[in-house]
Amino acid sequence: MSHMGKRLRQAYEGHDREKIVNLSDAVKFVKERAKAKFDETIELAVNLNIDTRKADQNIRGMISLPHGTGKTVRVAVFARDEKAQEAKKAGADIVGDDDLVQAILKGEINFDRCIATPDMMAVVGKVAKVLGPKGLMPNPKLGTVTPNVAKAVEDAKAGQVEYRAEKLGIVHVGVGKASFSEKNLEENIKALVDVLIKSKPTGIKGSYIKRISLSSTMGPSIKVDAAGFSS
Repeated sequence: MSHMGKRLRQAYEGHDREKIVNLSDAVKFVKERAKAKFDETIELAVNLNIDTRKADQNIRGMISLPHGTGKTVRVAVFARDEKAQEAKKAGADIVGDDDLVQAILKGEINFDRCIATPDMMAVVGKVAKVLGPKGLMPNPKLGTVTPNVAKAVEDAKAGQVEYRAEKLGIVHVGVGKASFSEKNLEENIKALVDVLIKSKPTGIKGSYIKRISLSSTMGPSIKVDAAGFSS
């Protein structure tokens, strides 16, 4: 660890990478070692026993964490007329139609979540190749294609996050900030793991949750006892 800076060396001091601890101890460990000059994000990684090549095992959805994420989310909405006004009143940062398409095509993607009314999907399709790879394409299954744009905007602003299994079956989600209390972080983590358990595909053999780990943006990762969650 001679190549590590002093702060990082201190964060890893006394850390056993193979040790598995309960959730409370894991949260305490990660918070104590989040010593960066900014409010680090606490990140949960859950390795699931799934094959994402199979359609019924492609775990993906949205969850409103009990205590939000602590992150400011910028929301763009494709809508017209009355729905555009509803989106603005709900707190959307950007609202448009063809003008928003042009901005996106110019590389002006100044938002973290994209929502659209159903009638706008033909317009949104013009930038699908741009938004898709960035994970920003509105999707009815995620509630981001909806006539109720006001609620979608409010949910996004309140800390709703997307969870999605990557190719190897790992779900990575920011579950709060280092400044959160241990209790609030634990409740956010339990809520996320609970929704993953409820999303368990039928026919899975063996343990569904293989591994869980917790870390902060700049700190070490620690393994969490998966048996502590009912699956």
